[in-house]
Amino acid sequence: MPSEVRQLRSDAGDNRDRILTAARLAFTAEGFAVPVREIARRARVGTATVYRRFPTKQALFNAAFAEDMTLCTTAVDEGLAAPDPWQGLSLAIEKLVTAYDGDARLRAILMRLSRHAEFAAAHDRTVRGLLELIRRAKASGDLRPDVVLEDIVLAMQASHGVRATTPTAQATATRRLAALIIASFRATPDTTPLPPAARMPMRA
Repeated sequence: MPSEVRQLRSDAGDNRDRILTAARLAFTAEGFAVPVREIARRARVGTATVYRRFPTKQALFNAAFAEDMTLCTTAVDEGLAAPDPWQGLSLAIEKLVTAYDGDARLRAILMRLSRHAEFAAAHDRTVRGLLELIRRAKASGDLRPDVVLEDIVLAMQASHGVRATTPTAQATATRRLAALIIASFRATPDTTPLPPAARMPMRA
């Protein structure tokens, strides 16, 4: 392959990466209303370059957050692959609760995306996987018999309310919250030490 062609392909790939990074940051901070021309400016490309790769703003939006939309499915798949039912459920819950470290803006964006048909299949697959993890953990006697899917959804929603003073403290607090939730779901008391606590503001 001529070096000029390789360089052109490399430049095109770099442009796409910059566009997606700029789009993700802009949509997260400012919502869907941010103009495409502003995203192009932040990516240091022309607006026409953006539209050549992403013909509509919605297509750009979808591409910017595609990895986030599959994160939940990946977490559940890893749980299903675990040989021990309780470990599998615990792994999935921990990853789901800590996935976005309480980023409410990103959660709102992903809720918008979940309404699109192309992501609905991933959502349904995640739900089916969680139901199977719950079934396995109950069958093994490790999960409280009264725990239901909605409790895991509640746990995920609770994580969105975590408000720490720094990103590091936010991650630390969210991990501890996940551990507390997992311990509360277990059928028998668990004396495994909790992750470290984070300093939390006492005022909202």
